[in-house]
Amino acid sequence: MITNHAEIDVFIGIDVGKHDHHAVALARDGTQILSKALPQNEGKLRGLLGKLRTHGTLLVVVDQPATIGALPVAVAQAAGITVGYLPGLAMRRIADLHPGEAKTDARDAAIIAEAARTMPHTLRGIRVSDENVAELSMLCGYDDDLAKQATATSNRIRGLLTQIHPGLEAVIGAHLDHPAMTALLVKYPTPKALRRAGKRRVETLLAKHAPRAWKRWATAIFTALEEQAVVVAGTDAAGIVLPQLATALTQTRSSRNEVFARIEELVESHPLFELLTSMPAVGVRTAARILTEVVGKDFATAGHLASYAGLAPVTWRSGTSIRGDHSSRRGNKVLKRALFLSAFAALKDPLSRAYYDRKRAQGKKHNQALIALARRRCNVLFAMLRDGAYFQVPMEAAAA
Repeated sequence: MITNHAEIDVFIGIDVGKHDHHAVALARDGTQILSKALPQNEGKLRGLLGKLRTHGTLLVVVDQPATIGALPVAVAQAAGITVGYLPGLAMRRIADLHPGEAKTDARDAAIIAEAARTMPHTLRGIRVSDENVAELSMLCGYDDDLAKQATATSNRIRGLLTQIHPGLEAVIGAHLDHPAMTALLVKYPTPKALRRAGKRRVETLLAKHAPRAWKRWATAIFTALEEQAVVVAGTDAAGIVLPQLATALTQTRSSRNEVFARIEELVESHPLFELLTSMPAVGVRTAARILTEVVGKDFATAGHLASYAGLAPVTWRSGTSIRGDHSSRRGNKVLKRALFLSAFAALKDPLSRAYYDRKRAQGKKHNQALIALARRRCNVLFAMLRDGAYFQVPMEAAAA
């Protein structure tokens, strides 16, 4: 929320683009001062803001505060200008109220400026970015990409193993997250290669990576090999593909470990680290997502934060025939996923488990109960951030 809206003299709406932006500036009475295309260039942006400052106090509003909109935001903040952003969904709804169906940069910029002038409640404030949080945001995004790559590669490996030897897949696939199995597939990718190597060589390889389970796994592998003598078509091709997939999976996981080490350093060095992790089931990755998606944004109430996270229930009613609430499909999906997974991990906490069991007893399904728990934890998170208070178990719960 923009707190100094009454003091603003010029409202600048910027429709950001990859290479070029378009800016429209409106005076407080609605008079258009400027409508101009701008390159993605710091000097041009500074020059524009410098000219407009002669008209009074400025407010810059963008439709995307990150990625392609990061430079205009940074330039405005460096110049000491108040910056806000208009969420995409709000912009599209406001655009429907304006005449015409054209989709141009100039029209979008004008809509943003008009919304900034007449509907300040639709805007969200952007505080001066914290360098650590900006780095965290980039690293967390890359970590998500690496996680997707690892999952896709792992599924591909399991699919190929199922095709050529289902019994072998049941043994190797169940432990594919262990480095020993990827090392095994790199060196002995097919049933024929495993038989030729022999049990002793396989045991030696597994023992290097899995000192506790190598003997059990080697026995299970050769037991599975004895159960299938026929060679399935495509096995030779799988012998070429599987080592490359296993190598790629190992590299992806190694990269993810390196990224996580840096994420851990940044999160632990943040002033809010101990406060956030005082809540049960909030680890480094969840804390990182809270820092990048929540901290620095203004939320008036816990309900506002829950709505932003997509955890606020949506009611559908049509006369007396349809009644009910369902979870929202909107909101910040990254934050929603982080809070949902955190709620799932919190089922080990007695207080969270009791709330979950109570919702299940009311007839809610597993996911519905988890979303309800995530919403409750979201309320607690809001209060913790608002008051700067660590998580505390309620006295009655502690006594129980």
